[in-house]
Amino acid sequence: MSMAENEMCPPVTRAAKKRAAAAALVDEQSANKKRVVLGELPNMANAIVAVDLKPKRITKTKQLKKAVTTKTTSAPNVKTEYADINATSSYDPQMCGPYASDIYEYLHKMEMEPKRRPLPNYLDKVQKDVTANMRGILVDWLVEVAEEYKLGSDTLYLSVSYIDRFLSLSTVNRQRLQLLGVSSMLIASKYEEISPPHVEEFCYITDNTYTKEEVVKMEADILKSLNFEMGNPTLLTFLRRFTNVAKENHKTTNLQLEFLGYYLAELSLLDYSCVKFLPSLVAASVVFLAKFILHPKMHPWCSTLKKYSGYKPDDLKECVLTMHDLYLSRRGGSLHALREKYKHHKFKCVSTMPSPPEIPPSYFDDVN
Repeated sequence: MSMAENEMCPPVTRAAKKRAAAAALVDEQSANKKRVVLGELPNMANAIVAVDLKPKRITKTKQLKKAVTTKTTSAPNVKTEYADINATSSYDPQMCGPYASDIYEYLHKMEMEPKRRPLPNYLDKVQKDVTANMRGILVDWLVEVAEEYKLGSDTLYLSVSYIDRFLSLSTVNRQRLQLLGVSSMLIASKYEEISPPHVEEFCYITDNTYTKEEVVKMEADILKSLNFEMGNPTLLTFLRRFTNVAKENHKTTNLQLEFLGYYLAELSLLDYSCVKFLPSLVAASVVFLAKFILHPKMHPWCSTLKKYSGYKPDDLKECVLTMHDLYLSRRGGSLHALREKYKHHKFKCVSTMPSPPEIPPSYFDDVN
């Protein structure tokens, strides 16, 4: 080999040979290793793992079953049983069984904060051109929009909350009421949805009555007026908890109770007179009325519901009677989107279920 070739190809040192051998070994291991996609990775965030020297694959489902059905585990200081309704919550980590009482106590305090509450009489005090019927038509239409874009229920409830709070602070004329509705739903979608609809889609759903610039401008006005306080508890926040309590009390997983509760809750969004009630009170009233419709001859309230909701039957009377009138179309009879939505079999046709015309006054007496 010539001198020139030697200069171009320097001699290989022993260290270089070792590095090359190590790299070849890594390449060989990588080639033999199976690539695991994200969906195959076990989600161990809520798992209870026993201490064991021998590694074993434990699925989340098996761990939860083990935690619920056994009183002890090999892991020290692990709670496997919770008192009362929190025991059933241990099946579903999202229900936060061990912390539920503290969480809902905090949410109840939050829902009473003035900055998160609309004025109970804002149509009389603030608005000059908007009526209760116009508000009902807007909310009924937003139900259709949420269905069209497959938005979650939380998005709908937050949208209505933003509308009521904004109308409590700023005057809006009737020509811009629909603009307020779509802009509120745009904000709620960004807050709740993984893939919220684009601004252009909200313009399209209004038949291009408003431009993209107008929707974005109204969005900014809402955010400023509400001081960017977007995350407040809604009726749905408490309804999930109270429905779970009602199911446990009757040892049943009746889907009719759940769907009927959702239907009554969304009906309450249509009626301006329900704005004055706290979300937790409306949620308790929904469970009361749903149980009455399903079992008219049984007292709909009990000591367990009283304990976990914090409300006596008499506290719920005005709200329950208002919603009962809504259910029987004595109020809001011209609003059809919700009734059509819950006529479908996937919702057990709950909007067509019969109900007695009157609720016995004795049902509003206190329970032990």
